[in-house]
Amino acid sequence: MAADSEPESEVFEITDFTTASEWERFISKIEEVLNDWKLIGNSLGKPLEKGVFTSGTWEEKSDEISFADFKFSVTHHYLVQDSTDKEGKDEVLEDVIPQSMQDLLCMNNDFPPRAHCLVRWYGLREFVVIAPAANHDAVLSESKCNLLLSSVSIALGNTGCQVPLFVQIHHKWRRMYVGECQGHGVRTDFEMVHLRKVPNQYTHLSGLLDIFKSKIGCPLTPLPPVSIAIRLTYVLQDWQQYFWPQQPPDIDALVGGEVGGLEFGKLPFGACEDPISELHLATTWPHLTEGIIVDNDVYSDLDPIQAPHWSVRVRKADNPQCLLGDFVTEFFKICRRKESTDEILGRSTFEEEGRVGKGSFDGLDCYRFSPEIADITHALSKLTEPAPVPIHKLSVSNMVHTAKKKIRKHRGVEESPLNNDVLNTILLFLFPDAASEKPLDGSSAVDNNNPLSESEEYNLYNQFKSAPSDSLTYKLALCLCMINFYHGGLKGVAHLWQEFVLEMRFRWENNFLIPGLASGPPDLRCCLLHQKLQMLNCCIERKKARDEGRKTNTSDMFPGDAGKAGDQLGPDNLKDTDKEKGEVGKSWDSWSDSEEEFFECLSDTEELKGNGQESGKKGGPKETASLKPEGRLHQHGKLTLLHNGEPLYIPVTQEPAPMTEDLLEEQSEVLAKLGTSAEGAHLRARMQSACLLSDMESFKAANPGCFLEDFVRWYSPRDYIEEEVIDEKGNMVLKGELSARMKIPSNMWVEAWETAKPIPARRQRRLFDDTREAEKVLHYLAVQKPADLARHLLPCVIHAAVLKVKEEENLENISLVKKIIKQIITHSSKVLHFPNPEDKKLEEIIHQITNVEAIIARARSLKAKFGTEKCEQEEEKEDLEKFVSCLLEQPEVLVVGAGRGHAGKIIHKLFVNAQRAAAMAPPEEELKRVSSPEERRQNSVSDFPPPAGRELILRTTVPRPAPYSRALPQRMYSVLTKEDFRLAGAFSSDTSFF
Repeated sequence: MAADSEPESEVFEITDFTTASEWERFISKIEEVLNDWKLIGNSLGKPLEKGVFTSGTWEEKSDEISFADFKFSVTHHYLVQDSTDKEGKDEVLEDVIPQSMQDLLCMNNDFPPRAHCLVRWYGLREFVVIAPAANHDAVLSESKCNLLLSSVSIALGNTGCQVPLFVQIHHKWRRMYVGECQGHGVRTDFEMVHLRKVPNQYTHLSGLLDIFKSKIGCPLTPLPPVSIAIRLTYVLQDWQQYFWPQQPPDIDALVGGEVGGLEFGKLPFGACEDPISELHLATTWPHLTEGIIVDNDVYSDLDPIQAPHWSVRVRKADNPQCLLGDFVTEFFKICRRKESTDEILGRSTFEEEGRVGKGSFDGLDCYRFSPEIADITHALSKLTEPAPVPIHKLSVSNMVHTAKKKIRKHRGVEESPLNNDVLNTILLFLFPDAASEKPLDGSSAVDNNNPLSESEEYNLYNQFKSAPSDSLTYKLALCLCMINFYHGGLKGVAHLWQEFVLEMRFRWENNFLIPGLASGPPDLRCCLLHQKLQMLNCCIERKKARDEGRKTNTSDMFPGDAGKAGDQLGPDNLKDTDKEKGEVGKSWDSWSDSEEEFFECLSDTEELKGNGQESGKKGGPKETASLKPEGRLHQHGKLTLLHNGEPLYIPVTQEPAPMTEDLLEEQSEVLAKLGTSAEGAHLRARMQSACLLSDMESFKAANPGCFLEDFVRWYSPRDYIEEEVIDEKGNMVLKGELSARMKIPSNMWVEAWETAKPIPARRQRRLFDDTREAEKVLHYLAVQKPADLARHLLPCVIHAAVLKVKEEENLENISLVKKIIKQIITHSSKVLHFPNPEDKKLEEIIHQITNVEAIIARARSLKAKFGTEKCEQEEEKEDLEKFVSCLLEQPEVLVVGAGRGHAGKIIHKLFVNAQRAAAMAPPEEELKRVSSPEERRQNSVSDFPPPAGRELILRTTVPRPAPYSRALPQRMYSVLTKEDFRLAGAFSSDTSFF
């Protein structure tokens, strides 16, 4: 009763043992990942083909799981197989062992040269790896390792997954993996040993067989035979007689008599060091049985010459120095510099010695000097004086240099970045017309009919937005590259550019065309610098035409117009208007925003009065019918004026203004800023109709008494519609009228026609002011910093590098290089078309070019070592060339015939020579001449060095753990190198009764 009366105040704490722990959650996450990847059950694929581990495609997929706050990455590695191999994926096969256990015995893919380490050690086609995430420490303690392995075992048992599951333990560089694979009543344990110091009893086959048999613990006696695969690797590092053939360029010869100035148009090529550092020979015995071969600590039957299989791989030198790659890389570095030309060279050459004034172009105003440098002024005055050499052979830069000899005496020659010989050689290379006997009339310009212009190599400039390979811009880029690399670096680049700009001004002022540039307007497919030089050439052509017109047409001018002879257009500016004036929008891109009158011509009223006529505002037939026609080119077929029946003449018109891409962009921005209002649209149309108005004035001057309909019939025939009608007399006649858009009230054509006055082209304001545009180009060139210049010319340099690589590849004919070159061209075409490409993308292109150069250098190195050029038999030569090509493309190449084949004999000889050189023994050829057998024996040296690596694979099928257990595959892989020893075993057990 007392117990019943006690108050129920006690509280009992209840522990819920059904709550999942962190370990159970971790196992659950592993199972979830395996289910998501559908790795449940077993499916058998077809047997592995030989070499499929290297030639096949490996893929992987990853996920992330965590054990408490410790994160692991789970990665599924698998060989991509045909869909036919996965037909039985959904069918669970209970009576067969897992696919991975069967793969342990497969001998078709032993020692794959390129595969995951677990594939090489165990021969697996599919497996899953659990490893610590990248930002977490390695699993080092034994308890944690056992916990992870237990988790894997439970997850495999719960899901029925038969794919091997590994856990990475210890430090990542050790590549230590333990794992497990489970099937129906079977299990394989994957174990590993990794040591620094190798026990002596495990350095040969006998010791490894003992450890393998003891690990199996097979109860049967005698044991089933063990299948053995052995691979010994020998390394050749000393090539001895085979020196690297690449010679460094002779810098002194670049301007000497041996090579001459043309060397500046060539790019260097090749590696400065041997790009092949080592040759690895692997001798393999793929199928041996225990007892057939002896290999112990006393004796070994493993003679590499007798090995049935030889395979070779080459180790490439790390980042070999390549001339072309360095050449382009050093030029690219200029793009990151910030200094201007004056900052690099100090004050300009004209300021240093007392220049008293500074014009609008720094470093180019050569007209105002102090009395102390009268020698320079005197030199410039020689331009107009007779000289023993033709005037076209002189340049401003040469004259200034000659006049400044006295000045440079006390400045010191060492202050000049480029010496006279180098500078003169470059200038003659860039301007070959200066040394010719013909006047500078543009005969050295690029020929558009050149047969090379249709070739793929020539037209690469369209894709790269660079410049044609025979153009001045292209040659300038190569010269600046060479100056930067060999002659003065950045200062040399600035010096040459300054001389180049002086030469451009000299040619403009003296009407000398610039060589190496195609005639016509700027080519918008080229780089902007090339367009600027073409624009300057256009200005020189226009100026030259006017000057020639001033000399030849003075007598044809109106009285009192002698001072305007320079305003006439020369024959080069005449148009084939029959062909060119067929579209309405012909001149809309030719608007000039200049409002300045560049010609000192009389007003139109005064001109008309001088001819005895009054000018009307409308320009109609009543006011202008009696004017004297001017500026006629030729009659337009049989066309006549509609109202007076006079023949219709095509007038002499002004050429539309050429424009570079930056001017086009500037014009587009100006027009866009006018807005969409009616007033803005009207102003925009008036600006764009400047050329139309000029052509109307020329047409009125050539055809007095004409109407707008006459002009439209010539200028835009589609806007004059003719149709047959029957007149009052019943006759069929043609009747024409303007199109509907021409009849719109106050349209731009009508307004322009009413505004136009009968003024011939030679007395009109120029649509293209060549003087102004030339000064703008010269100023643009003068203010370019070396970094800006490098940016402009880098496409040309890359273009030249690609052409050089293609030229060298044609000599070697390497399929791999052809493929990479196509990738470079595609990549460069996308990157270089942007105005300001990213530095990272440019570096990628340069790296690709360097990579191709290194591949070609490796091919030449291997051909020299294997003596492909010395082969007398064509068949042997082709085999060796194919062998060398495979060495470049494949990770490992099988030697046909092993040591008895042609390539094998060459490899054997390479090792023999290296061994004799290392032992300081006489060469093999001399040893053969020794008559005494005793002397031969004393001087004999082993043909091969000790193997750098020993790999063995031991396989067998035995019942474990009891004699009545199912016979299952057992495998152990061993690798022994100088500082590394590893055992990787896969031991299977029957778990049906255990």
